[in-house]
Amino acid sequence: AWQAGIVRFDAALGGLGGCPFAPGATGNVCTEDLVHMFEQMGVTTGVDLDALLAVSATLPELVGHATPGQVVKAGKADRRYPMPQR
Repeated sequence: AWQAGIVRFDAALGGLGGCPFAPGATGNVCTEDLVHMFEQMGVTTGVDLDALLAVSATLPELVGHATPGQVVKAGKADRRYPMPQR
């Protein structure tokens, strides 16, 4: 959509919200996942993703259930891991 010219996107921190009358509905796009995707595409968002992820990590305790965000669970794509010693 962004590549086609759409410049406004609706998202919610942790993907919270959605319609309570639609059981099993996917809910909202996670802001942190959307920002991460744009940054991986080379789009400058002006959002501090590390700060956003820090806040998102606190949400499950605050709301009492898991949130669907993927980046907060897996980490940013540019995160590096050391090779194990042999």
